[in-house]
Amino acid sequence: MTPPAIRSHRPLIMGRNGAVASNHPVATQAGLDVLRAGGNAVDAALATALALGVVEPHMSGLGGDGFYHAFDGRTGRSRIFNGTGAAPAAATAEHYRALPGGIPNFGALAISTPGSLAGLAAMHAALGARPWAGLFGGAITAAADGFAATHAYRHFARENRHRLAPDANSAARFLGEGGAPPALAGLVRQPELAATLEALAREGAESFYRGALAKRIAAGVAAAGGLLDAADLAGCQAEEVAPVAVTYRGHEVRQTPPNSTGFTMLQMLKILEGTDLAALGWATPALIHRMVEAKKRAFVDRERHGQDPRDRSIPIDRLLSDGYAAELAAGIDPARAADLPVRGERADGDTTYFCVVDRDGNAVSAIQSINSAFGSGVTAGDTGILMNNRMCYWHLDAGHPNLLTPGRRVRHTMNAPVILKDGKLWAVLGTPGADNQVQVNLQVLVGMIDFGLDPQQAVEAPRWSSSQAGQEANHPHGGDGALTVERGVGADTIEGLKALGHAVKVVGDFEGPCSVEAIRVVGESGVRMAASDPRRDGWAGAH
Repeated sequence: MTPPAIRSHRPLIMGRNGAVASNHPVATQAGLDVLRAGGNAVDAALATALALGVVEPHMSGLGGDGFYHAFDGRTGRSRIFNGTGAAPAAATAEHYRALPGGIPNFGALAISTPGSLAGLAAMHAALGARPWAGLFGGAITAAADGFAATHAYRHFARENRHRLAPDANSAARFLGEGGAPPALAGLVRQPELAATLEALAREGAESFYRGALAKRIAAGVAAAGGLLDAADLAGCQAEEVAPVAVTYRGHEVRQTPPNSTGFTMLQMLKILEGTDLAALGWATPALIHRMVEAKKRAFVDRERHGQDPRDRSIPIDRLLSDGYAAELAAGIDPARAADLPVRGERADGDTTYFCVVDRDGNAVSAIQSINSAFGSGVTAGDTGILMNNRMCYWHLDAGHPNLLTPGRRVRHTMNAPVILKDGKLWAVLGTPGADNQVQVNLQVLVGMIDFGLDPQQAVEAPRWSSSQAGQEANHPHGGDGALTVERGVGADTIEGLKALGHAVKVVGDFEGPCSVEAIRVVGESGVRMAASDPRRDGWAGAH
């Protein structure tokens, strides 16, 4: 296969011993330092995750959730640690239906139980090689000494001043003088968070959920008017789950299972597998049309079945079966876009993804989030922990699969793929971006598998995002049904998509929905090829 001649603007980073790709250079460096010191992929993932929570406070942190997909290079086994918290006990649908506007988008009533640290702790306890306390150094230093405000950070701070300004602790740490964004290269210091990280290094995650720190978090949320309390934190436990998987053109693609919607990406791959995508040509209207139509059909099933599976039956085997995929593929008209309205989720997708591969072929594909940019905007008392606004992903319509239910986990768009070839690690990759995540992951995978792109080419290639229309009372999510494409897709392709019946919206570079990180392992040489998306602050490193 001769790959398309696609120029990438960043070098493809390569090394034999290990690689880290994350959405911030400081976090990538923290992970690389651990690998160079002899830590394994899980150790490096913990260091990277903690550092991201400091230097990308607008994307993730201790107050959020995450999925951590660990691959064992020796056994070929995947172990997924679900670090997503449940709705607080007091967070009933009746409570929010009585509020003007329903579930608020930010503020204390948008705070759900944070599960990210529980997931990280469970993964490290099961698979880590280095002591827990020794993996906090990069995050503590970045919090205490400060990180330099980038163009991206300043953009998100400017856009979300209204979210941060009402909370004095948040405004003091994340905004500059007069509520403006910090100056470019201005230092964002978080001394309270540094002290919290030091305590967690000494005391472990137990303190966060059932110890002294848990009491302080609950008190801080209560003082701000939130529903999360100490009992909700005490009840939070990470869950280890098995992956869901499909084969696609000789590759095994593993994904995070529900309450993640990783299965939706797998369903799209199966719908597309029966079509020779390479014959359609790279970035052509025919290729994009086929992928968009597969997405539409998979999202209908996502809406029906994406939910907390702990007391519900989800027909994953049928959804990912060859027969069902062929049935859905047969309904795609190659000459006309279908109108399949379905509700969508929040489009901002302020999340962060990272991946690690070590010298032994172990890997971690990880994604974590406080939901929207700067989450709820509420810092929990004197802890320095910025809390999530995950409650606004719940629905209030009676009968909806994600009807707000205390003690249950909401459906998450977060997903963390791992791809194998001949039983060995082939790639790890992922992106932030809410509903866009599985769509962008699909595009990157098709670029690499069907068209032979290297990871950096696939990461930088122009993208599309299909928004599906639909809204409901008390839940202001959903899109306008447009197919949004970056300008780089090209004028001829855009006109061709319009001729196929797509309502095309042309934009510049995506922000949150396109911040892909990827590592590809070359089987013959063992070289790790690491790539990072230039659309945000991402950076890849290898040694």
